[in-house]
Amino acid sequence: MVTAVRTLDEGAWVNVNNTRIVGVSDIWRLADHEVCDCDVALFLVEVFTDIGVDGEWVEARAAGQCIGCGERDTTGWLRIGRPDRTGTGEFRAVDPEGVHRPSKTRGHD
Repeated sequence: MVTAVRTLDEGAWVNVNNTRIVGVSDIWRLADHEVCDCDVALFLVEVFTDIGVDGEWVEARAAGQCIGCGERDTTGWLRIGRPDRTGTGEFRAVDPEGVHRPSKTRGHD
């Protein structure tokens, strides 16, 4: 199955198969990150800087700010979703409110 992935509106949205899936202004809980010294950063996404596909996962890097300490940075690669495994072709975005672990490289476990 082919998945079309791109950003829209100057990085404000990640678009998958012509549907806006993930947008800025969400607060992502980041653990094991390099954004700041907070154990779990409450990271306000301001722009998606890079997107990519690794296997079934769509991943992105985001720039923004930890609202806990004010530090600004760009995340490592975050998994933002994948196609539904039942074969419907529907895309399933991850929940930004869950705890996420950015990776320095795409395709992390």
